[in-house]
Amino acid sequence: MKITPERELSPQPAAVAHREIVVPGKTTQGTADAKVSGAQLAATLAKLDPGDEIIGVVLDGETRQSLFDAGAGRAAVPASTTKIVTSTAVLASLDPAARITTRVVSKDGRLVLVGGGDPTLSSQAEPKGYPRPASVAELARKTADALKANGTTRITVDYDASLYSGSSLGPGWKPTYFTEGSVAPVSALMVDNGRVAPNPCEGTLAPVEDGPKRATQVFVQWLKRYGVNAAVGRPGSGQGGRQVADVRSPTVSALVEHLMDCSDNDVTEALARQVALKKGMPASFDGAARAVRGVLQSLGVAQGVDTRDGSGLSPLNRITPLGLAKMISMNASGDRTELRTVITGMPVAGFSGTLAARFLGTPGAGIVRAKTGTLNHVATLAGIIRHKNGRLLTFAFMANGVEDLTAARATLDELATAVATCDC
Repeated sequence: MKITPERELSPQPAAVAHREIVVPGKTTQGTADAKVSGAQLAATLAKLDPGDEIIGVVLDGETRQSLFDAGAGRAAVPASTTKIVTSTAVLASLDPAARITTRVVSKDGRLVLVGGGDPTLSSQAEPKGYPRPASVAELARKTADALKANGTTRITVDYDASLYSGSSLGPGWKPTYFTEGSVAPVSALMVDNGRVAPNPCEGTLAPVEDGPKRATQVFVQWLKRYGVNAAVGRPGSGQGGRQVADVRSPTVSALVEHLMDCSDNDVTEALARQVALKKGMPASFDGAARAVRGVLQSLGVAQGVDTRDGSGLSPLNRITPLGLAKMISMNASGDRTELRTVITGMPVAGFSGTLAARFLGTPGAGIVRAKTGTLNHVATLAGIIRHKNGRLLTFAFMANGVEDLTAARATLDELATAVATCDC
């Protein structure tokens, strides 16, 4: 692990010398006399001897100066830390208060259930958890009320999932991702994240064979409960139909918090496609990747980022530790308040989401806030730390080609803990 301490990565504008740094639960004023010594930090991390397979960087969150550099400019497979990239593009391009709409339209004497790309649409009458998803039961109730008001008690329901295009299997994805429940085939119409039952945070339930058809079956079942004799029809187009009812997802901001905390692959791929639609590109893997990159370029943080999917399941993705850490610094800076949700959605060490069972019994618990990433032979960790002297630091550590993932994750946790607690 070759270390280059205190390398200036970008000029420090005088205007940010005392800029307010915003992180969840705490706001402090950056000051020139509260800096962290890069030389001492590098010496502290070197004692852990993480090995050459781990690369990483630690930045001063305010000045963006490098305090620790071990292959920071070297691209690696990022796994789910890719969600930092996707979430940044989502919040920068979409209204954080926007919601995804699932509609029912009437066309040619039939109904059409039209997917808008909300994978969290729930099969339950009263969905629980946060953010609370829209309910297909509510959509059926609204539809039944409208039908019965017009004297209709028998109807056929077709389904339209045409909003998305291209393959439902991401570039480089293993087909076993579906069977093991890591992700469902990407579709604009599904319920319960395309699974056989409601899928809790970090759930790995198997996906259904046909997401759009299953969503329609659930919708029809609820219509029957509300007094409409309905039948499942066929794939069709809702274009030109008269709207009968709709329901809306949680806000984009709430969905980003959820996907960051739970590392929800289905929601991430759905929001990446919303970016593509916003930018007038095909709602496909390629269209979403190009749209995300365009947004990052407009923000000035595209360097070192090359992604093929939104979730990070693709082993073809490449991101540098420096690219991740700089993006996190931008999101935490407060310059663009709509990006803060990337930070607030990050799991807290030893407490929430994918870090709930990590850092337990260590000084990093409750202090480190980070996004995790795991694939075969890949472990990554990137996030923010409020150093004990009050300084905000951002970091990214990435291990590729590792044989023992448990040991690699433990080493990443040790590195992050050392950053938070070092006497530097």
